[in-house]
Amino acid sequence: MELHTIRLLLDFGLMILIWIVQLVIYPGLCHYGQNELGDWHKKYTGRIGVIVGPLMILQLIVASWQLFLHRGVYEITSLLFIGALWLLTILIFVPLHNAINPSKSCDQITGNLVSRNWSRTILWSVLFIMTLLVEILD
Repeated sequence: MELHTIRLLLDFGLMILIWIVQLVIYPGLCHYGQNELGDWHKKYTGRIGVIVGPLMILQLIVASWQLFLHRGVYEITSLLFIGALWLLTILIFVPLHNAINPSKSCDQITGNLVSRNWSRTILWSVLFIMTLLVEILD
């Protein structure tokens, strides 16, 4: 399998995953009672981490390898997007998840997650579209 195809699959997978998180998982947190939310959230973050972690690491490795092979606009821009996604995830979303407190209202919990997650949703979507266009035009 070619490197561009692997990259396309990784970008597509992460884009689909972030849209599911944005439209289904984060808003769905409101459907847990206060007692169940803490338990479910702990399970959710562990389970989603097993999926997201390897995909993000592989995306970073493949994008870095692409930049090593060719220093074009796409390679530089996509690696900047991936860096921004890593920073957003580590600096904003990990602390947001760690701060989830079942005693807070559902609106407070999901409002922060949903409104701030649009940045990652848009970045991963644009990244996938860029990769798709490179694949089509190449």
